[in-house]
Order: sequence, then C-alpha cells, then structure tokens
Amino acid sequence: MVIDVHAHILVRELTREAAPAETWRPTVFRESGRERIEINGKPLTSVVRPFIDIEAIIEAQAVAGIQLTVLSPWVALLRDEEGPEEALRIASLLNEAMARQIERYPDRLRGLGVVPLVDPKRAARELEHWMQIPGIVGVEVPALVKGKPLGQDEFEPFWEAAEAMDALVFIHPTTRGIALQGLQDYYLWNAVGNPLETTVTAAHLVMAGALERHPHLKIVLAHGGGAVLSLKGRLCRAWEQRPEARQRLREPPEVSLRRFYFDTVTHDPEMLRALIAFAGADHVLLGSDYPFDMGLEEPVLFIRRLNLPPEKEQAILGGNMARLVGLEG
Repeated sequence: MVIDVHAHILVRELTREAAPAETWRPTVFRESGRERIEINGKPLTSVVRPFIDIEAIIEAQAVAGIQLTVLSPWVALLRDEEGPEEALRIASLLNEAMARQIERYPDRLRGLGVVPLVDPKRAARELEHWMQIPGIVGVEVPALVKGKPLGQDEFEPFWEAAEAMDALVFIHPTTRGIALQGLQDYYLWNAVGNPLETTVTAAHLVMAGALERHPHLKIVLAHGGGAVLSLKGRLCRAWEQRPEARQRLREPPEVSLRRFYFDTVTHDPEMLRALIAFAGADHVLLGSDYPFDMGLEEPVLFIRRLNLPPEKEQAILGGNMARLVGLEG
C-alpha cells in the first residue's frame, strides 16, 4: 500500500459559504471549471490542484499512485491566536468534517485531527476524545503556537497524552510564524520561512528534552524536517560546550533527532538520501504536500528514482506509516 502522510483538504464546513458572517473564512468559487479560493480578499494562488472536492482529491491522488491518503486540515485555518474557546470551536468543526469524509471513503482515507494547543491541557483531553473516532490516526499541530515553540514546558500535558494515546503528531509550519525582514521577498516566506518554523520547533523539542522524556512519541516533521538535519552538528556542539544547552537534555541531541519521523517533501534527491542515511529508512514517510505549488507532483516516482533496496523503498512508500497507525495487512 502506498500512503501519503502529508496531504491537505479545505473542508466545506470552514468556508465562508458555511458561515458568511465570519469574514476570516475562505471563499470558494469555480472559474473556468476550476476551484478558486480567496482568503481575506486575496486569491490563494499556491493551490494548484483540487482542494475542496473530495472525489477530485481522491482521483488526483490515485493518478499520482497514492492508494491511501492521510488528510490533514489546511493549517491556515487553525485559529489559536483567537484564544482557547475559538480554537476549540474550530478544531471541533474540522475534526467532525474530517470524520465524515473518512466515513464516506474508508478504503481511501484516514485523517489527522486538530486540537486547541493554545490550551495544552484541553488539547490533551480533546486528543483522547478524537483518537476514539474511527479513521482519525493522530493530529496535525502548528510548529509555533502564538509564536511559541513546542518544547516549552506548558505543552508537556499534550506530549504526555500523545505518547499515552500512541497518536501520530504531524508538525506543520503555520506559514506566518517567522517574521524576519526579507522573507516577504521572492516567495521566501514559503521556501525558507516554512521549513525554518519546523526547524526551530524541532530543535527546541530536542534541546528541551521532550523526546528524551517521551521516547515513544510518534512525531512526523513536515518538509523533511526543514533544516534540522543540516544543524545536527551545531546542536551537538552546543550541547558539548555550553551548560545552558545541557539544562534539560542528558543524551546527545543526535539521539533525540533520530526519534523523529520525516516526510519526503525535500525536492532534493541528495538531501533525501542524506535524510534516509541519518534517520533510517524506517523513519521516513512518503509525503506530497498536496495540493500546493510547493508539493511534489510525482511523490511516488520521487522515491522510486532513488533506486533504494526494495524493502527500504516499500517501507518509505507505505510500510512505515502502516506500522505507525496499525494498518498492516
């Protein structure tokens, strides 16, 4: 089975049509036979394939060689900045919509829900609830919550629950969390800013000792982990040289880094080879970043062109994900 761990959907329940008074919601319309989306009055030009029509999504995934799609919500609609009650309301709408889609196509879909991480204790309770829903195999979480990386102590209740519930946790950049001068030029907010968000939170989780305290967490990093693999030497050097880098972490950072899982959305075969060599083929999962322009149009061929040994290729294409969420056989 070929499984895509990184694919997104815009559910109709979160569109402007479903609640016209809520102006933050995206507007969806058809133009020349194609879906068009506007948010905050601006066209969403990064979406290049069907985003809301579930039948069209499944068809497009099948054409790409995907047999099972693990859908996650469009991360831009997570509204943690509005406070815990609003975040909980949006999370519930998204999760209920996701569950309905999976119920319609149980042989083609699984889903990642969302939880209100702005209130980590409530997020832990919500995780326990949603993990009981058939087809929900884990949650998608933003790399930064109100600008905070996920290794901060306040998120500990969530990580405890995720480990206890054996939930897959997919860390995805918010697309708006790194406000550095220059990132708004040349599409760098996406090409650099998105993986930078993931890099910061992944490094923070490692150095805060979160993966050491919770060694059974199943955390998947989007976009091949951003630049965290390139920085592993610096993290290890800081841990060796500086007492503040050893405040929370007893083991070398490299040990915790190997506990992460990574998707394949790197756009660089040599980088992906290095990722597989470092993390092991058993910690790399096929991802497409469907339906965005920065996704992989041929995610399966991207893996097969590496000419890996058959057992490693099949593990990455679907075996690893099947093992992680209990889909073997």
